[in-house]
Amino acid sequence: MDLKPLFEPRTMAVFGVSSSNYRHPANEIFNKNLLRYPVRVYGINPRGGTINGQSIHKSISDVPEPVDLAVIAVRADLVLEVMVACIEAGVRSAIVISGGFTEVGRQDLQEKIVAVAKEAAFPFIGPNCLGIYVPSRVDTFFLPGERMVTPVVGNVSFVSQSGGILVDQMIKFTSEGVGFAKTISIGNKALLGELDILDYLAADPSTEVIAFYIEGFGENAGREFVLKAGKCGKPVVVLKSGKSPGGSRAVSSHTATLAGDYASFSAVLSQYGIVEAVNELELVSFCDSLSAYVKSGYAKPVEGRVGIVTVSGGHGAIAVDACTARGITVPPLPEEIQDELRKNLSPSVQGIAALGNPIDLTGSGIDEDFVATARIFFAREDIDCVLALLLPYIPGITSDLGAKLSSVARQYGKPLIAYVPHVEKYAMLIEGFNLNGAPVAPSIEGAVLMVDALRRNRP
Repeated sequence: MDLKPLFEPRTMAVFGVSSSNYRHPANEIFNKNLLRYPVRVYGINPRGGTINGQSIHKSISDVPEPVDLAVIAVRADLVLEVMVACIEAGVRSAIVISGGFTEVGRQDLQEKIVAVAKEAAFPFIGPNCLGIYVPSRVDTFFLPGERMVTPVVGNVSFVSQSGGILVDQMIKFTSEGVGFAKTISIGNKALLGELDILDYLAADPSTEVIAFYIEGFGENAGREFVLKAGKCGKPVVVLKSGKSPGGSRAVSSHTATLAGDYASFSAVLSQYGIVEAVNELELVSFCDSLSAYVKSGYAKPVEGRVGIVTVSGGHGAIAVDACTARGITVPPLPEEIQDELRKNLSPSVQGIAALGNPIDLTGSGIDEDFVATARIFFAREDIDCVLALLLPYIPGITSDLGAKLSSVARQYGKPLIAYVPHVEKYAMLIEGFNLNGAPVAPSIEGAVLMVDALRRNRP
């Protein structure tokens, strides 16, 4: 099946729009795409009428041009009739927003629309979903635009069984500056599921990191997913729910899928080099790190040997504990290397800095001390990643330090990860890192998670 019309539609028909109910989900979808996106959109309702100054067509056959994507937001018992009409009219794909299928025990309705779609080779996402959001191209989420956070354009594509989880993560990713290529809510995944979307995204030039929120799989689909993900050539991050007996029951009631044996699934993910996030913090941190360094093309493989530079001994100690807990090593610097570094530090720091690794430049540290330390770390064979823990309120640090350090990282071809508190006052410092492709975590734990993602991503 050709999935390009789903993700790159030039024309869209929205079924279920209402000339009287302004807040109908179909109206939200129609209005957003009419006013904000380049796709040409048509409203469909047998009653006709107008919406936002546009005529509502009574039938898909009345639309004056071929339709790439149908968005179906009508009662569940009407979906089959609409889908048949779309197929007969030559529509190329569909998203079924409507709920009321297997998740409420109506497997018969779902099986009928799947049978019709398979016979016609007609791709559709859903039912019981939000559909897709592709920045600057299309948005089938029925959520009011004024209540949505608009993500920045990036290289992460996120696939989720849960629409609520997807939107929540879009907000959290955006708050950390992580951009999306595509976000996809697959709901009941009656026809197209994780395997189909993975195949598409693996070949999608705008997607460089693929993330999944997974509740469960059909029979044998979990094994096939892992095999494909491990060989797709792009980092894959998975957040799985249904790990506990209670969580498994919740999954079954949500989208009528089976959560399966979590322990076995988790072990196989690790075996195939697929990065598993155990919670939302890890999901965002992992995607942030991988999206930064996969697209750069210069980061060397990371074994998990970290050099840490800070101006606070406490921050360094917390970072070492976090690294140790995850199997990441912090190799000590030999005495002769410490002596060499000390000579390159500013006079106010030379006599008081602790140089063993982590390196504590103390509150007297300045930009040039960080740069000198970074060069020492990056030049060493036993260090494959540098963690810079910055406290921007230290007097000697300027807003240019992020740009200076990340520029050094690019020269050596090794990843740099920073911790900087994420507040508006420090935006210029953070921007300096981001402009050179270095990710910035809002916590020490988040920075260590970013290292861990690079270490665990081994297809």
